[in-house]
Amino acid sequence: MRKGQLLSDARLVGPGLLAGTPPGSAAVPLRMADASSIQPGLPGQLVNVVLTSANGFDQKGPSEVLASAVPVLWTSNKGGQSGQWLGTAETDGLIVVAATAEQSERLAGASTQGRLFFVLVSPP
Repeated sequence: MRKGQLLSDARLVGPGLLAGTPPGSAAVPLRMADASSIQPGLPGQLVNVVLTSANGFDQKGPSEVLASAVPVLWTSNKGGQSGQWLGTAETDGLIVVAATAEQSERLAGASTQGRLFFVLVSPP
């Protein structure tokens, strides 16, 4: 923060974002292709993160599961509208998941390789 700025809860991420996750877990932000799929109640759910390079029209391509059964820690929770995480309006379609080091490597920057989607899954 800059000198003179007011401290507010909208500017902070709580210390408990990774609380309860296994040691070595990382919080990985992901921008989903369909921002309207992000609904209230998603944090705490397990999801598979799927990458597709297909555009749904003339470009076809296989889908790939990048991470299986990762817990959602945080969402923009606006259903396609701007949010207020860290005081910005740049959170449309954003979710944060807890991932292992291996999963984090696959997920980091994945949205630059295609479109990301999530699939709700039940606990193993």
